[in-house]
Amino acid sequence: MLMATDAIAGDAVHIPVMRTRILDLLSPALEGENPVHLDGTLGMGGHAEAVLNRFPRVQLVGIDRDKQALAMAGARLESFGDRVHLVHAVHDELPDVLDDLGLGNVNSVLLDLGLSSLQIDEVGRGFSYSVDSRLDMRMDQSGGRTAAEIVNASAPGDLVRILREYGEEKFADRIVRAIVAERDRQPIETSGRLVDIISEAIPAAVRHKRSGHPAKRTFQALRIAVNREMETLPAVLPRALDRLAVGGRMAVLAYHSLEDRPVKEVFRDACADTAPAGLPMVPESMAAKFSPVTRGAERPDADEVSTNPRSASARLRIIERIRPGSVSSQHATKESR
Repeated sequence: MLMATDAIAGDAVHIPVMRTRILDLLSPALEGENPVHLDGTLGMGGHAEAVLNRFPRVQLVGIDRDKQALAMAGARLESFGDRVHLVHAVHDELPDVLDDLGLGNVNSVLLDLGLSSLQIDEVGRGFSYSVDSRLDMRMDQSGGRTAAEIVNASAPGDLVRILREYGEEKFADRIVRAIVAERDRQPIETSGRLVDIISEAIPAAVRHKRSGHPAKRTFQALRIAVNREMETLPAVLPRALDRLAVGGRMAVLAYHSLEDRPVKEVFRDACADTAPAGLPMVPESMAAKFSPVTRGAERPDADEVSTNPRSASARLRIIERIRPGSVSSQHATKESR
């Protein structure tokens, strides 16, 4: 959902990451009769609009946990009428969403795991370390803990774990010690104050050498913790694959190694046989259910990155279902080992 914005007639034009490449690679799955496309991270509807324009027979199911983004996408897609079905939900709830709509399998799925420009740029959401605002970071502002609540109420050990696991922050101990000292004096309620604390905690020599903002890793970690992203992502991947029709394709855009890793692993397993080594022939029931469409992760080209610097870290993976069968059961068996 990362998008570049250009002002035209006072309105923002949102350019979805790798739009043309995604449309080209999904097209074999969407050119049939009455195909269904599921956008599990609808955002402001940029990718969805492109799909609806290019494939006039497509029915769209759009899911997002952010009510504000969902409303904006609804306005953007209003002209497509009853081809569009928008639902307020977290993407790992997609089986329930499809069941409620009376839909079985779908022909394509897209998950764009990045933040939208709305979330990054809007003052008051607390996602950005470059703008001082209330420290919220909830994608769904109707419930759940805010980043401020996590920062002020979590045990120091839990905070260190969050920063290490979700931000890969090597100075997690120093940052948490500084946070605890400051919150004992006064609760940390704004992003600006947290940025100051982080910047002071990281050694000056490292701070000046580090690429990117000193608070980038901590803010990423808190956002992931607030929205339970590393819980919902491993859950949605096999569930989405299980609802793909034969010939259907699933595309995922990831923006950092933490979220790309489970995508890579689930896609790799889905594209592999499950038969024991040494069998002279792989039984149909154990043959791979999917085949890779992209070889590894594709990246935006230089022209796109120059137009939209936020797309630079994007990694696109797509696979296609080639035979029926459950991926969830295979994934659950592996996880229980």
